Amino acid sequence: MFKKYRYLWIALGILIVLSPLGLLATGTAFGEWGMDELSEKIGFIPAGLQQFAEVWAYALFPDYSVPGFTDTFFHAAGGYILSALLGAGLVAGIMILLGRRVRE
Repeated sequence: MFKKYRYLWIALGILIVLSPLGLLATGTAFGEWGMDELSEKIGFIPAGLQQFAEVWAYALFPDYSVPGFTDTFFHAAGGYILSALLGAGLVAGIMILLGRRVRE
């Protein structure tokens, strides 16, 4: 199965390695605003967002970084790559499991 989609896996790997390019950009990424930034942009906090704001307060890699390794660009880039590997691995794993389940 992995051989069949080899070029897609290679493309995904390239995208994962390139994910730290976002560190070179100024400002914040679209849609990744904190409550204070959102309030400044639209003037209020939507009720549903306010209600669930604390649910996502504790992340494994907050701000795509490994805690304690944000001193240099290369440490931050490593956090981005690790976050991308973990996220892509989880999504790919779930899709592979679901695909096998549907095939049965």
